[in-house]
Amino acid sequence: MSDTAGLNFGRFAGKMKILHLSWVAFFITFVVWFNHAPLLGAISVSLGLSQAEIKTLLILNVALAIPARVLIGMLTDHFGPRLTYSLLLLICSVPCIMFALAENYQQAALARFLLGFIGAGFVIGIRLVSEWFPANELGLAEGVYGGWGNFGSAAAAMSLPTIALLFGGDDGWRYAIGITGVICGLYSIVFYLTISDTPKGSTYYKPKAVGAMEVTSSGDFFFLLLMKIPMYLVLALLVWKLSSSASALLSPTTATLIYGLLGLLYCFEVYQCYRVNKSVFTTPVAAIHRYQFKQVAILNLLYFATFGSELAVVSMLPLFFSETFGLDMVSAGLLASSYAFMNLVSRPGGGWISDHFGRKRSLLVLTAGLAIGYFMMASINQHWPLAIAVGVAMLCSFFVQAGEGAVFATVPLIKRRLTGQIAGMTGAYGNVGAVCYLTILSFVSYQMFFTIIGLTAAISLLCLIFLKEPEGTISEINEDGTVELIGVS
Repeated sequence: MSDTAGLNFGRFAGKMKILHLSWVAFFITFVVWFNHAPLLGAISVSLGLSQAEIKTLLILNVALAIPARVLIGMLTDHFGPRLTYSLLLLICSVPCIMFALAENYQQAALARFLLGFIGAGFVIGIRLVSEWFPANELGLAEGVYGGWGNFGSAAAAMSLPTIALLFGGDDGWRYAIGITGVICGLYSIVFYLTISDTPKGSTYYKPKAVGAMEVTSSGDFFFLLLMKIPMYLVLALLVWKLSSSASALLSPTTATLIYGLLGLLYCFEVYQCYRVNKSVFTTPVAAIHRYQFKQVAILNLLYFATFGSELAVVSMLPLFFSETFGLDMVSAGLLASSYAFMNLVSRPGGGWISDHFGRKRSLLVLTAGLAIGYFMMASINQHWPLAIAVGVAMLCSFFVQAGEGAVFATVPLIKRRLTGQIAGMTGAYGNVGAVCYLTILSFVSYQMFFTIIGLTAAISLLCLIFLKEPEGTISEINEDGTVELIGVS
């Protein structure tokens, strides 16, 4: 690293400049991604939406981020974070403005579905930050990036209802959402003009091939294919939901065609994985260049329980507080923002804990805490004092978001040149979790919803037993054929 100074958050130069510009980019993506949640009351009245249609919008909002995070991870590793993030922000400003201009449920649903793509922005910053910070600072740096960026959902909940009221009238929500789209487009230009992919003199390592994640053993090849299946199954679940609900957007014939397309896409992905990794069946990879794919798989499951639940809870919590305690839109949005508000300290805190007390040990403690937190939230009802209910939500969110910070304190330490793809797959599992949880919510009570999340967290805790603590170095090959060792502990 060319910049050896510690983390001075008041500094705007070198690696700290990159960190600040990156978390602001991520912050904007989350404002845009969840700008509808605190305004659902006004949106439903304006567009005449039913309760079933509102819940469908919540699912659509996170659906496209599943394949998008995998795709964006590949593009980031190949083209670099600067170009990839700038284009993502610019392109996604368009469906944001489309949603602000929507006149009916179908138009709103299409815009929300397309806006799921902006959820892939997180992956880009993970690779960018890992290029600028050493291993002993990486957990905190990634935690700040993720936590301060994630705060965008809380900022949306706190500010957008007030902005909508300031504009007033039936179209107040449209102005509030449209403003976020304009900001997104403008910041794409700022990001492109001010960011560098690596410190001066550093090498940006790219994958050997484009199209699929590299693995380093034949067993890991089949493990990779197995871990791809849930992403396709949850997309099929989404199609089923959109074709069978009272607010069906897809006809049975269209749904059948999409099921077939998903099957063909999986077959194509199997082919791509084999094309990229066929050498592992004939030529063993040298031990110095191997990594264990089980590390990726375990982190996937942990992010399913942590970020998946956060996405789902952030989407429904304003309605939960409103219906449980009889609050108005502004009050419910402000109180619900307390869940995401904890991102300011909890996700960086999780990264810091991981840096100082070990990756695996930190994840064990934090995952146990989030399981207990959701079981506590499952017991909240209208008889609880509101202050205690909010306090429980904030306590639960600390463990959820600190767990996320600990997960992504580990992701960049597995294989540097694959960081974007690993982050993409792990991030996609977060969205898989969100779709699963929100689909479950459409069938069960709020209490059962929180209980199910707690149970999946407990299962993830058991899987953590098999995680290997990153230590020593990982190797990458320079263009001249020399091997560079990168410290991970």
